[in-house]
Amino acid sequence: MADSSGWEYGVPLINIVGENFCVPYTMEMYVKKRIQGLSNAHYDVYDISGNLLLQVDGNLWKLQKKRVMRDPAGIPLLTMRLKSFKWRKVWSVHAGETSEDNNNILFKVEQANPLQIKTKLEVFLPENNSSKPDFHVTGSFASLSFKVCRGKSVISQANHSYSWGSFCKGRESFKVRVHPEVDYSFIVALLVILEENET
Repeated sequence: MADSSGWEYGVPLINIVGENFCVPYTMEMYVKKRIQGLSNAHYDVYDISGNLLLQVDGNLWKLQKKRVMRDPAGIPLLTMRLKSFKWRKVWSVHAGETSEDNNNILFKVEQANPLQIKTKLEVFLPENNSSKPDFHVTGSFASLSFKVCRGKSVISQANHSYSWGSFCKGRESFKVRVHPEVDYSFIVALLVILEENET
């Protein structure tokens, strides 16, 4: 459940949600988003063979955004909750689908500077007591892409397959590439949070 500094297959293992989401090869996925009303969105994540890997759904929860990631069988893996402050947005991500509890937090995501044209998110693991993030996410609607970095190393990249027709129908899709031994469910959660912040 925590980030591991161990090495597997010659690369550092990044295990946030679970080791079963860390594979020893470059993971390529397609994320399909459907807009359902003003506050609802549904995401389906597939591998390149078309197999369903993950699902994300949710709605407003006590006037706050709430998104739940599930496995293909519908079992909750993690819950993302948005807290809006005066000038920035902060998401707390917890294991399973439970009430907010600091004991089962997986990570937090903070908006670095809402005034920047290019979105930048900072990711903090629960054991991090410093102001320096463990990971950061950069991207923008204009560039239709985003990347996740650990320090100066890129661990994942995504490109938005944008078309005006799909946008008008409330459907969007992304192609995501995740480096070996990086928890791909963690990357999907960051993509969802970036998208939810943008919208």
